[in-house]
Amino acid sequence: MTIGKTEAITSLGYSFYGSEDVGFTFYDQSGNPIDNPPTDSEIDAEVIRLRNEWTAQEYGRKRKAEYPSIEECVHAILDDDLTALQEKRQAVKTKYSKG
Repeated sequence: MTIGKTEAITSLGYSFYGSEDVGFTFYDQSGNPIDNPPTDSEIDAEVIRLRNEWTAQEYGRKRKAEYPSIEECVHAILDDDLTALQEKRQAVKTKYSKG
């Protein structure tokens, strides 16, 4: 995923028109241009924060890809095989730890 200024501006709660190439015009909730738009440094700081947050959550995205599917979970419940299901989930958690 690419995180740039448009994602940062949206995250900061501003409505805008434009792009990084041509610049941005910021609007209030009524659609009127605002007098005090975010500064470049505020936007850049939000880009960095969002990128850091994305990186910090990588383990979760990897876990999700390897966790048992809903279908596997249902079968484990119906077949009374929750121990094997929990072991599989724990192996994924160990492989992609939070820290």
